[in-house]
This record gives sequence, C-alpha cells and structure tokens, in this order.
Amino acid sequence: MNLSLLLAFSALMLLEVSCLFFAQGRFSNETDMKALLEFKSQVAENKREVLASWNNSSPLCIWIGVTCGRKQERVISLDLGGFKLAGAISPSIGNLSFLRSLNLADNSFGSNIPQEVGMLFRLQFLNMSFNLLQGRIPLSLSYCSRLSTLDLSSNGLEHSVPSELGSLSKLAILCLDRNNLTGKFPASLGNLTSLQKLDFAYNHMEGEIPEDVARLTQMVYFQISLNSFSGVFPPALYNMSLLESLSLADNRFSGELRADFGDQLPNLRRLLLGSNNFTGAIPITLANMSSLGRFDIAENSLTGSIPLSLGKLPNLWWFVIRNNSLGNNSSSDLEFISALANCTQLEKIDAGYNRFGGELPASTANLSTKLTGLYLGGNLISGAIPRNIGNLISLQALSLETNMLTGELPVSFGKLLELQVIDLYSNALSGELPSYFDNMTRLQEIHLNSNSFHGRIPQSLGRCRNLLDLWIDTNQLNGTISQEIVEIPTLAYLDLSNNLLTGPFPEEVGKLELLVGLGASNNKLSGNIPQTLGDCLAVEFLYLQGNSFDGAIPDISRLVSIRNVDFSNNSLSGRIPQYLANFPLLQKLNLSMNNFEGSVRTKGLFRNATSVSVFGNKNLCGGIREMQLKPCVVHASPRPRKHLSLEKKVAIGIGTGMASLFLFIIVASLCWFKKRRNKKKNSANGSNPSDSSTLGIFFEKISYEELYNATNGFSSSNLIGSGNFGDVFKGLIVSDDKLVAVKVLNLLKHGATKSFMAECETFKSMRHRNLVKLLTVCSSLDSLGTEFRALVYEFMPKGSLDMWLHPEDLERTNEESRSLTVPEKLNIAIDVASALEYLHVHCHEPVAHCDVKPSNVLLDDDLTANVSDFGLARLLYKFDPESFLNQFSSAGVRGTIGFAAPEYGMGGQPSIQGDAYSFGVLLLEMFTGKKPTDESFGGDDNLHSNTKLLLSRDEEEEGGGRSAIDKWLRLVLQVGIRCSEDDPRDRMRIADARLELISIRSKFFGHRNRTPL
Repeated sequence: MNLSLLLAFSALMLLEVSCLFFAQGRFSNETDMKALLEFKSQVAENKREVLASWNNSSPLCIWIGVTCGRKQERVISLDLGGFKLAGAISPSIGNLSFLRSLNLADNSFGSNIPQEVGMLFRLQFLNMSFNLLQGRIPLSLSYCSRLSTLDLSSNGLEHSVPSELGSLSKLAILCLDRNNLTGKFPASLGNLTSLQKLDFAYNHMEGEIPEDVARLTQMVYFQISLNSFSGVFPPALYNMSLLESLSLADNRFSGELRADFGDQLPNLRRLLLGSNNFTGAIPITLANMSSLGRFDIAENSLTGSIPLSLGKLPNLWWFVIRNNSLGNNSSSDLEFISALANCTQLEKIDAGYNRFGGELPASTANLSTKLTGLYLGGNLISGAIPRNIGNLISLQALSLETNMLTGELPVSFGKLLELQVIDLYSNALSGELPSYFDNMTRLQEIHLNSNSFHGRIPQSLGRCRNLLDLWIDTNQLNGTISQEIVEIPTLAYLDLSNNLLTGPFPEEVGKLELLVGLGASNNKLSGNIPQTLGDCLAVEFLYLQGNSFDGAIPDISRLVSIRNVDFSNNSLSGRIPQYLANFPLLQKLNLSMNNFEGSVRTKGLFRNATSVSVFGNKNLCGGIREMQLKPCVVHASPRPRKHLSLEKKVAIGIGTGMASLFLFIIVASLCWFKKRRNKKKNSANGSNPSDSSTLGIFFEKISYEELYNATNGFSSSNLIGSGNFGDVFKGLIVSDDKLVAVKVLNLLKHGATKSFMAECETFKSMRHRNLVKLLTVCSSLDSLGTEFRALVYEFMPKGSLDMWLHPEDLERTNEESRSLTVPEKLNIAIDVASALEYLHVHCHEPVAHCDVKPSNVLLDDDLTANVSDFGLARLLYKFDPESFLNQFSSAGVRGTIGFAAPEYGMGGQPSIQGDAYSFGVLLLEMFTGKKPTDESFGGDDNLHSNTKLLLSRDEEEEGGGRSAIDKWLRLVLQVGIRCSEDDPRDRMRIADARLELISIRSKFFGHRNRTPL
C-alpha cells in the first residue's frame, strides 16, 4: 500500500469511527447478518455445510460460531476455529463493528488478509493461525488499538513484519511463526511494552536484533529460532529479567555469552541456543537460574569446561551440549557428571562429540533414576564402564560409541531392563558377551561392533524378541551361530562379519521375514549357503564373502528388493543364476574368487563391468569384453529332450492334484480348529471384542447392518482399494446421505486387531485439515456371528494422487481425464508438507509417517490433499511392538521401494528425516513425471541424481542463453533434491520445504485459488 492509499484508508477509518456512535441506536443487527452472509458466500461451496445455520430464517445470535452481546445483540465474537473452511476471507468482516474476538484458526482460508480487518477497532483477540493466507500482513491492523492477542502463525505470509504493529500498545501476544516472512526485526516493536510473548520462529528474517527490544521488560516467552538472524547474542535481551523461555536456535548468532548471563536472566526455565556460532565458555552464572529445566546449546563452537555449579539446578531435566569443542582431553573433564548427580529430575544428558577425556566417573551410576538417555559418544573417554551403571533403572538409550573404553561389560548392566538402544561400538571393550540380555526384553538396537569381545555368541540373545539391529561384527567371537539368533522374528539387520565363527549358517535364517541386511563376511563358515535364504523377502544387502561356503548359489530369485550381493572368496560352484540379471534394484554383485562355470550373461546388470565382478572363476566364459573372460565354445547338435508319454503326463497331473487337495484339507482343518480354540479361550476369559475405553472416543458407532447396506453387501463393484490389513469399500450412509470409505479389517491377519485399536487411539489426539478424517468405527459381529471390525473414513471423491500422475496405469473416468495443472500440483505438495509438518512438529511427540507416496495422498472434491495411512508403522510400534514387527515385513520400517530413505535399507529406525526424503522423491515425481522405479534408471542412477544432473546441464545451457527449464520449475525441483539427499543431516526440513513451496506458488502463480493455467 502506497502513502496516498494509506492516507485515504485512514480518512475512511476516522469517518467510520465517527459514524458508529450515531448509528448504534438506529441500526439493529441486520448489518452483522448481512456481513456474515457475505462472509459465507466467499467460503468454498463444498465447505459451507458447517455454516448451514447461517440463513435468514434463523436468529443471528444462534448461528454456529456466533456470540452476541446482551444489550444490542450485536456480534461480539466469531469462533470458526477448526471448521475446515476454505475460500477467501471476505472484506465484509470489517463491518462487524462490535467484534471483540475473531478466531479463524485451523482452516484453509487462502488469498490475503483483507485490509478491512483494520476497521474492527473494538477487536481484542485475533487468531488466523494454521491457514493458507498469503501476501503481506495488513498495515491496517495497526488501527485495532485494543488488540491484546495477534496470532497469524502457520500460514504463507510474506515480506517484512510491518513496523506499524509497534503502535498496538496493548498487545500481549504476537505470534507470526511458521510463515515466509523476510526482512529485519522491526525496531518499533520496542514500543509494545505490554508484550509478554513473541514468536517469530520458522521464517526467513535476518539482521541483528535492535536495541529497542530492551524496553520489552514484561516479556516472558521470546522465540526467534529457525531464521537467519545474526550478530552477537542480542544485548537487549539481558534487560528481560522476567523471561522464562528463550529460543534463538538455528540462526547465525556468534560471539560469547556474557559472564553474568544467569544473573541477568534469572527466571529462565527454557534456554535453547543450539545450531549457532557461539564461542567461548558456558557462563558459570547459569547456575543462578534456579528454575532452568531445559538447556540446549548443541552444535556451536564452545570451548572450556562445564561449570560444576550446574549441579545446583534442581529442576534441570534436559541437558544437551553435543557437537561443540568442550573439554581438553584431561582427567578432570567429566567432573561435571558427578555434579549433575545432584539434579534429581534429569531425563537426558547429551554431551556427545566434544573433546572430553579422562575416565567415566563412578558417580555416573548416581545420576537421576529418571534418566532415560545418556549420550557421551564421540569423545576421548577411557577406562571402564562404571560397575554400578545398573542403578540407572529408567535408562532407555546408552550411547558411549567411538571412545577408548576398555574392560568388560559390568554385571549390573543386566539391571537396565528399560534399555532399548546400546551404542558401544568402536571402543576397546573385551571379555565375553554376557548372558543377561535375555532379561532386557525391550532391546531394539545392540551395536557392539568394532571392539575386542571374544568367546561364543550367547544363545540368550535369541530371547530379545523386539531386537531390530544386532551389530556384533569386527570382534573376536568364535564358535557356531546358534539357531536362536536367526529366529529373532524382528531382526532387520544382523551383522556377524569379521569374527572367527565356524560351521554352517543355520537354515532357520529363512524365518527372518523382516531382515533387510545380513552380514557374515570374513569368518570361517562352511557348507552350503542356506536354501531358506530365499524366503527372506525383505533382504536388500547380503555380505557372505570371505568364508568357505561351497555348492551352488541357493534360489534367491524372489528377493526382488536386493541391492548388494557379495559372495566372493568362497568355494561356490555351478552356474551363475540367470535371474540375477533381472533384479530391478541390484547395484553391486561380487562373485569373484569362486569355482563358477558356464557362460556369463550380457544383459541387465551384467552389461556393466563396474557393477559385476566375476574374476577368479577360471571356468567362466562369455560376458562383456571388459570382464576379459574367454569366449564360450558352441556345441554343434544338442541332445534331444526326452518327452513323456500322454499317459505319464495324465498320471503325474492326477497325482499332483490329489496331493494338493489333501494338503489344502489339512491346512483348512488346522485353521478351523485353531480359530475355534481361540474363540473358546476368549469366551472363557470373558474377553470383549471391543475395547470400550478406546472406541469411546467417538460420539457414535455404526452397526454392521448399516455398513452392509451402505456398501451393497461389500460388493466387489464397491471395492476401491486394499490396505495393509483389509479391503476398502465405497459406501453411502443413507441416513446422512454421505459417501464414506469403509476399511474392513481382515482379522485373520496377524496384527489387524492391534492396528484397529492403534488407529482409534491415534485419531483421538490427532486432527489436521490435510489428514484423512476417521468418521466412526464398527466393532460388532457379522451375519454369521463372526467378529467384525471396520473403520469409516471420509470419502475422497478424486481418488489418489497416483492415479492423476500416471493415468496410463489404469482406466480413468471422464471426470478425471485431464491432467493436474501446475498450481494444482503446488497446492497438493503444500498440503502434503503441511500434514507432515503437523506430524513432525505439532504432535505431542514427533511422529514419522514412514510411507509417503502418491497412492497415500487422497484428493477431495476441490483437489485438497489428505494424507492417509499416516504414521501407521511408528504408531503401531508404540501401541504394540509385536504387531508392528509382524506387519511390516514388506513395507513398514523400510517404506516403499523408491520412496524409502537409504538409511532404512541399512536397518535405520523410522524418522522424520526419512519422511523428508520420501517427500522429496514425491515432489520430483510430481514435477518430472517420472516414477522413482522408472526402468531408465540403472546402477547408482535414480530420480534424485537424474534430476540433479538435468538441472546442472540446464544451468550450463542457461549461461549460453539456451535454458529449457522455467525458473519456477527449477526452484521446485531444487526443493525436491534438497529433501532427498542421501545423508539425513543434509536434508531440508519439511517445515522449510513447505514455506519454500508457498513462496514459489505466490511469486509465480498468485494465490491458491487462481484459475488453472
């Protein structure tokens, strides 16, 4: 807005205010009714259902969301928070002249905030957070002089924060976080002397914090993290003596903290300074902040020792100083641990990756019994693990990796029954592996590799039934591999390499349905490679080189997810299986130094000599020239095949059929008896098929009969898809005239019941406009008296994103015959990012989706994206580990081929960084048109590297004036590339990706509802 327009608007404002005093007695609430009906008209038509009560036939003051004053019956409050409304905010909102409170939070309003909001001179509370608002923050808001709360967080607002907001003298809460704001921190905000909370986090603001902020002496909560602010620690902040929460994390602040830091800010409870460039020492005066509970100054360049006085902080529960240069590799470096033993509330200590030396003090065992995480890896710590470490009875994660620890694991270690993660790799620990692991039933990761353990692998490890990772490679272990180890049903990664193990590899390995990586290289194993290895359908990495295995390669033709295979340096023989050339994901195959014979193929992977190694097999021939094998001799006339007579073929067919029928009858009988026995057992125990405590979260439940009628008897013509645990049917609830999607659980599938309960629990606490909505549930008996459970979701009429991106894969209806426009694709990508940001940031604790892909993105009538099947792997694991680990044999922890993060293939845990990778691949697929499993990708080439190369070449051509890629497309693809980097630490955060995409949409295509190109 230029100066002349601003002056004109000011004049209109004065006229409006003057007239109001004369108009109050003359006009009824008809003005308000007209304004609200105009507001309704701007709401997207398919979202107006919730505003059905807004009509001329009912009194204004009983409309939903409307509150009137007692005297004039004028609208004083409008609360539409969480109504999932879309469209634009009508300028008519400015005519609600008596409005004191306006709440439009958690909707999908787009376009700009109308300038007319500034006409609401009585307004005290304004909340428009969690919408899709764009453009500038209106300067006219400065006329709302009575405002005490202004919350515009989680939108796509751009440009700088208006300095005019500094005139809102009564403002107590100002939240502008999670937008796309730029520019500097306005000095005029120093005039807001009543301000208690300021949140500018997750923006792109820069520059130093002005001295004027020193006047904000009432400030309690000050957060400007995740921006690009710079300069030294803002001196003005030292004047905020009432401050309780301060977060400057993820900026570019530098310099040292003042020595009297704790004296100046004595009331701090939360101090987050991580990911900056602070130097110098941790101030001793931090001990004077007696209420300090959370202290995080990780990833800076701090030096010196840790003040022992921090042990005087009685409320300290989170102490994170990792990734600095603290300590001097001296014997006194770890004295602070003894001091922290006085902090009885401590739950987490992370001092990893510094320069701490000396021995781990015995007082480590005296730390708080509430401690759940102790992270001291990546230092220079020597000596033994304290013998009373078992006193830390709540410990869930112990990280002492990459130090110089010696000695044996103490006996008391076995008392850590809550332990889930043991990271002790890359030390000099010795002795035998203890037998007490069988009592530590919660263990998920054991990383003891690269030490000096000897003796046999204890069979008791086989009783760790929740174990995902077992890394005991690079030690001096001997003896045979017990079958108990390879019968742990949950194992995703097993590495026994570089030991002294002997004997055959157990056939029971075929039971590891979740196995992703198997390493047993460089041992003394012998015999045949187990045939049952072909049953490990999830395997991606096989490292068995450097042993004495003989015989032929077993049939592993079903391992279609395989990426790396190394069988080199053994005594294997026979022919190289032809199917190896057809594995779609295989990148490395090493069969060298064996006794293979016959011809080598020249197709598939065998066309690339850098991907396949076969040297040292003297009886091989053929192959491509680079393999330097001898040519194969062609025999003149092969012997004719012997044909069976018709009578023999018939006899064999009848015999096979009878055997198959007999086997089917046996299996069916066993299943019937097992089901009957379980039903009797449940009846005897008084078990109830429905958990009322969980299902009670819904106001109503639906009956089996209603769902049967709604889906035409669960007709195949109503079938619209299949999920992990059952089929999904389209249905019409006649009583509500509402289309729904009904997911019928297959209760015979292991984990289905737990999945049902977990999903009900999940929806109780999660709600977001871009997450598919669970309407109700059914837990009953069907017409045959069999247990029946179903989940009823909001129906998504436009199907999945996958069917819009790749119409060639299925038949399309006329309505869906067109392609998505560029703005529509951007809108969908932003919707998906919004849902993931909610799961990652705004839930009670971060939730990983684990399977982000186009088929899990569903579209409603106006092509708003709704993420489905969200977080199921992670949430199921928290709800019931057994069901999680049995269910996700093909997808769960690893995700879907092409979309799964590389670390999942190495047994990595589900993480929000993994979701970022999947989102990046999804973004690249949306805007390149290529699937991540495209046949054109081979070797190390994939959608990420292919797109990166394409942009690189285009940049070179751009220098010569021949660029073929539009600027907007280049920016979008760069977001996809940054999200899908191989290293999780290099990936763009979902929150930043969302803001970047909103910025691109606004800059090149205007607001969300613009006419499609």
